[in-house]
Amino acid sequence: MDGLGLRLSDLGRREEALAAATEAVGIYRRLAAARPDAFEPSHAGSSKNLSIYLWGVGRREEALAAATEAADVSRRLVAARPDAFEPGHAGLLINLANCLFGLGRREEALAAATEAADIYRRLAAATPDAFEPDLAMALQGFGNCLSDLGRREEALAAVTEAVGIYRRLAAARPDAFEPGLALLLSSFAAARTVGGQELDQALAAIDEAVDIYQRLVSHRPHVFTKNLMTAYQFRAGIVKGLGHHHGAAEVKLRQGNL
Repeated sequence: MDGLGLRLSDLGRREEALAAATEAVGIYRRLAAARPDAFEPSHAGSSKNLSIYLWGVGRREEALAAATEAADVSRRLVAARPDAFEPGHAGLLINLANCLFGLGRREEALAAATEAADIYRRLAAATPDAFEPDLAMALQGFGNCLSDLGRREEALAAVTEAVGIYRRLAAARPDAFEPGLALLLSSFAAARTVGGQELDQALAAIDEAVDIYQRLVSHRPHVFTKNLMTAYQFRAGIVKGLGHHHGAAEVKLRQGNL
């Protein structure tokens, strides 16, 4: 049923995907009650999928309940076999943090995001090739939570570390990691704009993101044009804040040429 839900979701049939995911969670919940060792991993994964589908149709409190269930099940698995289940648990914590963040439960979101980043940091220290990308993306979410709580310097430090990781990865494998680098540069620029005090640094970061997206669009326009447009719009706001009206007009011209 999980596989069916994913296929339906890919086709935009969200309500049907939600129905399939709901059924899958019910099945795995019953199976896990009888044989937890065999079925709790699937119970956790199906609960995560259900949370995503529920969020997608605007049922946010139910999405949070499903995300919490997934993380709770996973926590039991980690307690018994951390080596096997910590990587998956960190991903479930990020999903939980996203739900909490979206519902304005800031401190709880930060706690989940912190735990996820801590897990990925341990894993990346032991196996950097496998887990550094996950650590970088976890740091982005961690930084967003900090920024939302007004802890600007800590947020900036987290996103700066994430950009540094992805810059190294993209230097070695640009095809695989340049999209993530552009995303993180946009987050870095956003962190710099808080308070309107470091707009020059923000502009440099978003310019680098725009350059990357322009390269990506030249090869895969159907995938990255929307990202490029968003980066242009963000850049226009920064330029306006700096009083560079000519630059803002240039951004609009570029958008019109896409």
